[in-house]
Amino acid sequence: MTHAGDRVKHRTARRPERAGGVLLRLLLVAAFGFGLAAFTPGIAQAEGEAVFGALQTSKSGPIEGVKVVVQTADGKEVTSVTTDADGKWSADLPGPGQYVVKVSASDLPDGIKLSGADSRTVTVEAGRRQPVSIGLEDGSRGSGGGGIRAVQLLVDGLRFGLLIAMCAVGLSLIFGTTGLTNFAHGELVTIGAIIAWYINVDGGVPLIPATILAMIAGAAVGALNELGIWRPLRRRGTGLVAALVVSIGLSLLLRYLIQIVYGGFSNPYAEYQSQLAVNYGVFTMTNRSLFSIIVSIVVLLLIAVMLQRTKIGKAMRAVSDNRDLAASSGIDVNRVILVVWMMGGALAALGGVLLGLSDQVQWDMGFRLLLLMFAGVTLGGLGTAYGALVGSLVVGVFVQMSTLVIPDDMKYVGGLLLLIVILVIRPQGILGSRARIG
Repeated sequence: MTHAGDRVKHRTARRPERAGGVLLRLLLVAAFGFGLAAFTPGIAQAEGEAVFGALQTSKSGPIEGVKVVVQTADGKEVTSVTTDADGKWSADLPGPGQYVVKVSASDLPDGIKLSGADSRTVTVEAGRRQPVSIGLEDGSRGSGGGGIRAVQLLVDGLRFGLLIAMCAVGLSLIFGTTGLTNFAHGELVTIGAIIAWYINVDGGVPLIPATILAMIAGAAVGALNELGIWRPLRRRGTGLVAALVVSIGLSLLLRYLIQIVYGGFSNPYAEYQSQLAVNYGVFTMTNRSLFSIIVSIVVLLLIAVMLQRTKIGKAMRAVSDNRDLAASSGIDVNRVILVVWMMGGALAALGGVLLGLSDQVQWDMGFRLLLLMFAGVTLGGLGTAYGALVGSLVVGVFVQMSTLVIPDDMKYVGGLLLLIVILVIRPQGILGSRARIG
């Protein structure tokens, strides 16, 4: 039995052509939604399939001696291994296919339990070493009384709110410049996360360069959406209600085409998965969560500077305030809208990667986040980028803090209740104006 680190040498043997092929297919699907390009996988490695992972908690550290069983999809046991002193485990497989990885909960030390199901279903392709993430809880988040747990949830809520804001800013700017309520924006989040996953895992590219490539692809997806669908519809005089219906249909189409291409399973990225949480006194946080917060803050600050200081940013705000007046002032409205779509696609892709780091990559991850994006945009004020930021932060914190009194599975309901209450009190949102000009 070998460890995950012994398999780095195999990663360089992956064929990057497969990532490029899938990337092209996702771009075509997202742009026009007219069908899938033919998919022919590259020649895979004939050996080396395996699954691996690590069991550890922020309080207790690595968990040794836990039995991990690997089964086929029909329940036949393939092999079983135990975690080592570092909490790591690795199991070689007889070939590619779908496998179920189970952890023996009875082997866990006292006070430590599984944070979810005791099994994960993964699809392993030929020549691939598939990481598997299984979460554990040791009570550290609830230790020290309700006050410390509240601080932990507040920090988690700020991280989650910044992630929502990352995705929602583009959605808000698209609404402000075009009036379109884009229900397919969640699929832009999913496409960015999946493109980065293919480049990182199948292509063997480190996650940071893969994220940059995914953002470029996301910008291209946004541009192709604008040029291939929404601009022609505007020229034909399509009303906003009809465009709303088109966006709903496009969302459904893209979501299930993505499921066909990617599959219905949760998969982690190849890096930054097995990390111990760092204790900061009243709360704990992994380095990847801290990195997510820093990246979100830096990007959102750059957006604010762009909107206030640059020529294109001022043009975006002008078009958002009054499109006809902006056009009569010499602003190329179509060019501004195209830039908004590209920026929205890139930000959605980045948000998708950050979400995939914390929750793994799934075919419907953007759709599940879409409701909270709409809540943040509406709460902050429709059409305003700063409103999307403020509203998303409020929604993120409220959703996480609500788990103090309601079960985790119902926490998204709290965001919707907050939205209803705020709209009853202030229908225009926190930073929205009572009446829009034009």
